[in-house]
Amino acid sequence: MTSTTNKTPRRQQILECLAAMLEASPGERITTAALARDVGVSEAALYRHFPSKSKMFEGLIEFIEETIFSRITLILAEEKSTLKRCEKILTLLLTFAERNPGLTRLLTGDALTGETERLRTRIEQFFDRVETQLKQILREAELREGVHPQLPIVAAANLLIALVDGRIAEFVRTGFRRRPTDHWSEQWQLIAQGFLITSEVQA
Repeated sequence: MTSTTNKTPRRQQILECLAAMLEASPGERITTAALARDVGVSEAALYRHFPSKSKMFEGLIEFIEETIFSRITLILAEEKSTLKRCEKILTLLLTFAERNPGLTRLLTGDALTGETERLRTRIEQFFDRVETQLKQILREAELREGVHPQLPIVAAANLLIALVDGRIAEFVRTGFRRRPTDHWSEQWQLIAQGFLITSEVQA
């Protein structure tokens, strides 16, 4: 009981410290020596909780996945409008990135330079999964509302994910100065106009 209680906070502390370092040092690579110093433990103590630095990054990626996909599930349960579903999912991604600059460096791959390819693949799979969800929403639009995207579904979903990807990349590129949600409300209103059109009724 005691050992579990001690391990859980320390593991969490390591991940929080890693995320803070990613935010504080944009463009820099994080070493386990620097991380151990910030946490206030030895490198050996770090490795008692995580067998490698890549496992620490995986811990942060798991947090991103759990947070985003649990909230997407809530959005789908609460919102029935196709455009609203898309807007809320994209806004969720942008807001999450804005509130978690360190984790955003993982989403863009900026913090993964020189790290194992497995981590990059996992980030790629994260965005693929979001894009698949958007495709599903757009496919259901015809049944739910009698509408469909002006573009083919694959192209329409890709356009939406590319918008988010670009805003997040700009956030990292500008050293977190240009926030992902800046002007987003007005931009979405423009995108939403004519994004969906009424499906023709077959005689």
